[in-house]
Amino acid sequence: MEVKTSLLDNMIGVGDMVLLEPLSEDSFIENLRNRFDHNEIYTYIGSVVISMNPYRSLPIFNPDKVEEYRNRNFYELSPHIYALADEAYRSLRDQDKDQCILITGESGAGKTEASKLVMSYVAAVCGKGQEVNKVKEQLLQSNPVLEAFGNAKTVRNDNSSRFGKYMDIEFDFKGDPLGGVISNYLLEKSRVVKQPRGERNFHVFYQLLSGASDDTLKKLKLDRDFSKYNYLSLDSAAVNGLDDAANFRTVKNAMQIVGFMEDEVQSVLELVAAVLKLGNIEFKPESRCNGTDESRIKDKNDLKEMCELLGIEQSVLERAFSYRTVEAKLEKVSTTLNVAQAYYARDALAKNLYSRLFSWLVTRINESIKAQTKARHKVMGVLDIYGFEIFEENSFEQFIINYCNEKLQQIFIELTLREEQEEYIREVIEHNFYLFFYACLLCRVQHQSGILAMLDEECLRPGTVTDETFLDKLNTICAEHQHFESRLSKNSKYITDHSLPHTCFRIQHYAGKVLYRAEGFVDKNNDLLYRDLSQAMYKANHSLIKQLFPEGNPAKVNLKRPPTAGFQFKASVGTLMRNLQTKNPNYIRCIKPNDKKASHIFTDSLVCHQVRYLGLMENVRVRRAGYAFRQAYEPCLERYKMLCKRTWPHWRKGVLSLEGRQNKSLLWLFFLEERRRQCLQNLATLIQKIYRGWKCRTHFLLLKKSQIVVSAWYRRYAQQKKYKKIKSATTVVQSYTRGWQARKLLRELKYQKRCKEAVTTIAAFWHGTQARRELKRLKEEARRKHAVAVIWAYWQGLKVRREYRKFFRANAGKKIYDFTIQRIMQKYFLGLKSTLPSMSPIDKSWPARPYLFLDGVHTELRTVFHHWRCKKYRSQFTEEKKAVYEEKLEASEIFKDKKALYPSSVSQPFRGDYLEISKNPKYQKLNSAMEEKVLLADVVNKINRANGKGTARIFLLTKNSVVLADQKTGQVKASVPLPDLTSVSVSTQSDGFFALKLKEGSASAIKGDFLLSSEHLIEIITKLHRTGATAADSEQLNIDISDEFLVQFKHDKVCVKFIQGAPKNGNSVSCKRKNNRLLEVSVPTTA
Repeated sequence: MEVKTSLLDNMIGVGDMVLLEPLSEDSFIENLRNRFDHNEIYTYIGSVVISMNPYRSLPIFNPDKVEEYRNRNFYELSPHIYALADEAYRSLRDQDKDQCILITGESGAGKTEASKLVMSYVAAVCGKGQEVNKVKEQLLQSNPVLEAFGNAKTVRNDNSSRFGKYMDIEFDFKGDPLGGVISNYLLEKSRVVKQPRGERNFHVFYQLLSGASDDTLKKLKLDRDFSKYNYLSLDSAAVNGLDDAANFRTVKNAMQIVGFMEDEVQSVLELVAAVLKLGNIEFKPESRCNGTDESRIKDKNDLKEMCELLGIEQSVLERAFSYRTVEAKLEKVSTTLNVAQAYYARDALAKNLYSRLFSWLVTRINESIKAQTKARHKVMGVLDIYGFEIFEENSFEQFIINYCNEKLQQIFIELTLREEQEEYIREVIEHNFYLFFYACLLCRVQHQSGILAMLDEECLRPGTVTDETFLDKLNTICAEHQHFESRLSKNSKYITDHSLPHTCFRIQHYAGKVLYRAEGFVDKNNDLLYRDLSQAMYKANHSLIKQLFPEGNPAKVNLKRPPTAGFQFKASVGTLMRNLQTKNPNYIRCIKPNDKKASHIFTDSLVCHQVRYLGLMENVRVRRAGYAFRQAYEPCLERYKMLCKRTWPHWRKGVLSLEGRQNKSLLWLFFLEERRRQCLQNLATLIQKIYRGWKCRTHFLLLKKSQIVVSAWYRRYAQQKKYKKIKSATTVVQSYTRGWQARKLLRELKYQKRCKEAVTTIAAFWHGTQARRELKRLKEEARRKHAVAVIWAYWQGLKVRREYRKFFRANAGKKIYDFTIQRIMQKYFLGLKSTLPSMSPIDKSWPARPYLFLDGVHTELRTVFHHWRCKKYRSQFTEEKKAVYEEKLEASEIFKDKKALYPSSVSQPFRGDYLEISKNPKYQKLNSAMEEKVLLADVVNKINRANGKGTARIFLLTKNSVVLADQKTGQVKASVPLPDLTSVSVSTQSDGFFALKLKEGSASAIKGDFLLSSEHLIEIITKLHRTGATAADSEQLNIDISDEFLVQFKHDKVCVKFIQGAPKNGNSVSCKRKNNRLLEVSVPTTA
């Protein structure tokens, strides 16, 4: 990969404004435009980086770019924010200097993105490891959380920071991050209750409504429709390029990575939802009898939901919105609030609730990312704070924001430009002095003449204090100041200025003139929250509210006036400035090219205005006035020592002397860099030469040593091979000799053995000859005797055949017939054996009859076979299965062709215990109360005579009784012995209604008969019938199947009539009371 070696290689325009010739405002702007048009958004002024917002993604922030700028000299490559980040990180790591990176510019200039790039670069180049990666991930993931809760869309920026953030990243001696600390400054909490036209509330509200699941929104009592919330502006709810749903998932994931627990995330979302609900609370005026006005809440639904979210009693918060209690020493006065005051109290509570939640988030993040060790740390600070703002209507928030930017501009002047001049004076270098703009009126807050000091003094003054009295005070004290303008001031030149309203004043800032509306300055500076609201919030049962409103604790009532918002911000900014002055500053000056937030548009007038008030031209002139690029002697000696013979390769007690003449141009620096590069190339060549020589000699010595080793091993191998060959030959000779001797001995032994065996063989042959002769003689005698027997047998057979022929001729037809029938029957049975049907009792197939005369046998065999296979099938049944089939058979006998519900029950097995009463812990108490085995347990509906509605009951059947129990409690409601049951009545329809009729005069019949409904009617009636039939002391249970029957309810008899009707209420059976004597059951007709 080809890498640029300097700023001058293939550079578009001038990369460093110090080299710009000729230097003028027009050439400065033209150079920025030229580089911006070619996607070069970064330009240097010495060590200061100018960043142009491209308003689009560029391929210059990938991991390859990070590696390209890693550990490179600042001016070695083309200008980039990575170069400044790398320079700051290496200075912190190698030179042990604390660093701070100050990012300034207007709103929408890209400061937030610049801070992200700096942090991502530092995270990429520092050390690795599980713990280090965890710390880096937490530091990076804190940004999405704070952006969601602290950023919003404005007319100038779709992701504008509405708070100031300063992060101190702490490193160990190796340069690995240990943790960090975040400081936040003045969240613009007024945006919670009101947003200017074309702007949005904070991102988190829109992200929650767009990205949360339906279940989460239901828990938070929210709706996705933005229009239902008064605190959300609708004209710009949707922003191009912002996916609120995806960002919500990113924020939740970031909160988990940072270390938030699930309950903490849920608590935060509940507070955000409470703020939205708070904005929907509206008030109406009411007049009291004494003539005073008071307010009442119009619709209490949102107040109720908010109180449920926060765990506050509704009456407590409602009273806090209607009354205000003022305490002074021993006196306590309670006054009513009118509608305007009630709305003020509501908005003040919403602003304080959100602001304190944001502060708690920052504190919680700091707890997670803080360094765990207490040793001294190196620190790099990154400042991302709101930019200078000039809107159509500017109020207290813009005043505070611009004050902070004045202080940052002042510290830039002091630490850079003025320090530059002082260094030139110390070094006795000729230079030109330049004057810089100071907004003394705004920045002199330490003295009583500052505007913030006058505002605090006016807020603390006894008597009536309004925005008009504050403006009068400004007109009195600041009338003659050159940077202050007002229509009511004593300066006559502004009296006729119609562009300056009477209720406004104008201040000349370093960035230009800003018109401020005095309305709201006093209230926003006081930032009062009524004590009644604080105490009401402290009474909440929510886990976070008590932490956010500690002043609401009645035991710690503080009657002192809380510090004003301006005083708090002034103190925090002063602390920030002192902190920045202890660190080595690095500057990124952000510029936005246009007001349309569009890419490829460069507005000269807007850029020129920013260049002027940022003092960039003065910065260039100061850098050019002396030595623009310089280093301390030790780093310079370390970098360029190889260019002088007195300092390289050995120190000779001399100073660095370089050929040529030092001057103030960057060309001299690049000349030194080129000389250094050539020298490094020569040194590299020398090192390569020496290394190659050493490597070749080492290789030769290794080859030589290897040759000796190989020779020794080969000689050893050759001798071993020769020895093995001689040994093998000797073994072969020995084996052949031993074999010859063994074979010779074997031949002698075989000869002796053959001699001994020859005598035996001759004797055996002789004995065999004699035996064969004797055998031949005996066989001849036996043949003679056998011939006589054969002749006799043939003669006897002839005689028998002669007699048999006579008998055969007389019975030949019958014998043939019997034989034929026998063969046909044999063939029939063999064929039937191979064509028998399956063993299933329901298989009705049977082979065809082959002959007509076998009709009776064929039918009888079919019957016998069917009975036999039925017996075989029955023998496979268990006792339980037999009982089930017996129940099914009995159900068929009772209900077949009588009850329309019966066919649908045939395929359903009878389970009996549908509630698993012996296993279910819910019915443990009921099961223990039953003394007998439960044959059937099911849930039935007991029909109420009064209205025909059903009540759920548990139906239990044992061998001796029927039990009805409450479904929820398991308490036994009725127990009926089986002998007390006389009959059961059901209809012919497809309903599940049945009536248990009790014996008159029995103890169970006091309350009358039971009219019940069940989904398992067929099984219940069948088991009742079987159990009643088997009981020793009970009669046969009668089953009455009719569409109209009488039921005894206490002293009255009611007729239950079943009719067919159109399907209603989801095709369910309905029971209605027609009169005192009639209950009508409507059964839907089935197709």
